[in-house]
Amino acid sequence: MVGKYGSPADIEKWYKFTDDVSDPALFETWKPKIKTYLENLDKETLKEYRVAESEVPSDLDSKPFNFVKYLYEKKPLSDKELEITDLTSTELAKKIESKELSSVEVLKAFAHRAIIGQQFTNFACEFFIQEAVKRAEELDEILATTGKTVGPLHGIPISLKEQIGYAGKITHGGWVGWLDNVPKEDAATIKVLKKLGAVLYVRTNQPQSLMHLDSNNNITGRSRNPYNSLLTPGGSSGGEGACVSFGGSPLGVGTDIGGSIRAPAAFAGCWGLRPSTRRISCLGGVSSGKGQETVVAVAGPLSRSIDDIELFMKSYINEGKPWDFDPWCIPITWRDVPVPKASDLKIAIMYDDGIVKPHAPITRGLKHVAEKLAAAGVEVIEFDPIRTQEAFDNVHEIYTCDGNFAQKEMLKPSGEPLLPLTKWALSMGTGDKLLTIPENRDLTYTRDSLRKDYLEYFVNNKVDFIISPTYVGTAPVCVEDGIAGPYYWGYTSLWNILDLPTLVFPTGLQQDPSIDVKDESYKSRSEIEQLEQDKYIPELFVDAPINLQLTARRYYDEETVAAGKLIKEILGLKN
Repeated sequence: MVGKYGSPADIEKWYKFTDDVSDPALFETWKPKIKTYLENLDKETLKEYRVAESEVPSDLDSKPFNFVKYLYEKKPLSDKELEITDLTSTELAKKIESKELSSVEVLKAFAHRAIIGQQFTNFACEFFIQEAVKRAEELDEILATTGKTVGPLHGIPISLKEQIGYAGKITHGGWVGWLDNVPKEDAATIKVLKKLGAVLYVRTNQPQSLMHLDSNNNITGRSRNPYNSLLTPGGSSGGEGACVSFGGSPLGVGTDIGGSIRAPAAFAGCWGLRPSTRRISCLGGVSSGKGQETVVAVAGPLSRSIDDIELFMKSYINEGKPWDFDPWCIPITWRDVPVPKASDLKIAIMYDDGIVKPHAPITRGLKHVAEKLAAAGVEVIEFDPIRTQEAFDNVHEIYTCDGNFAQKEMLKPSGEPLLPLTKWALSMGTGDKLLTIPENRDLTYTRDSLRKDYLEYFVNNKVDFIISPTYVGTAPVCVEDGIAGPYYWGYTSLWNILDLPTLVFPTGLQQDPSIDVKDESYKSRSEIEQLEQDKYIPELFVDAPINLQLTARRYYDEETVAAGKLIKEILGLKN
């Protein structure tokens, strides 16, 4: 039996955690701090940039609303603002350097678009636009005086996932009990971005626990997908996915340990890169993963342009030199790799990982891309899943290997109620069972065995890339108390345990209920597959972007981005 939005009626049977640390009385004492936080957010959401409240539908959470379509049809921005905010970071950087545009006018245009987006999608945790204007003014003065830019990101407005520690600003990571956390020092990535000349002005939403492919918490609440307000923008970098995809920023920074850059990029229809580990710094962020090195989080960019993904990576690594701020980062520069010839490539397509079959729109997207690639001269083969169930089980045990100790230590101070997807996350692997050192070592050994098998697949079969679903479907509905998922992470977490660079790319397609009909005759192979199949109710997913992911060998990040440029050309994408 399922609910209105395909949510399971018996979700509690999946829960493996035993110690619910929520405390209603204690949580009441934190509500004044939440209220103050939200009042400050509202104050910084500048009224002069808002549209009239009558423009914002009151039924955003019960009826699909396409905010991106609204932007272009109703035109709440001036023609000049729309022109500026539709430029890529690569284009903006050139126009700012030539003084065709100023850093100030660029920032103000994106801030205006972002604040309108906030009214519809609730993607933000914090704006600090007046502070950003002062920095933009400084950058304009430096350019006027010296004739030189500060760095390759001079004047580029960049949005940041809130969990990235920012000196002097509350950094809570979605945990209510961390509303008192104000770092004294910027995270390494913020230091790098400031060094490169970026203008920082907005920090974006994430889920409680940072372990949902959704973005909902007890502080700022639920963020919405800009293409369909019923749907999630993904998680845990969901605020980033929403912001970047509707043009609230030209570039954003998220983090990813199980799909947290790629799900938001896919769900909201933009580009997103999960780099190989140790290239982009996560030092200084709020996280429950401290000290866990078997499967670690990475940081990476989201953008509406593949050129901007490259701009970020090359600038951040080659001129930002993150290894000067974070000893975890390896001092390996970004290589200039040319766009490959289609005829030189061999790409394998994963149509089904053998655990959960993709929904109709994703299957359509895979076939569409395969046909386009083959017609362009790419050798396209089908990928047969390799130990995917073992990888899925292993990585989920790693997520909860401490018996959820760190998560609960971060939840306890506030006594905040556990959201449904937090309960799901705490139930991954063995849930509250604390693994022993030998058990942890065995998981790491299995991880290394998996990595060897996948390397052998690439090498022995002369395969350059694997294309796969990012999730079983497009962005799922997440309005029924958050229990409509997403539940299954196997299509993204596979590449985390293998530590393979993975680029999410648009196909140029969107879900269409008249085409993407549900196969009612399909018999699910497992309960988790049934859980995900039940959620696909075609008419709920109208306009949802259809994105896929491209994966290469470890540290072939540059080749992955170069291939992304070729895919853009083959698919006829604008950016």
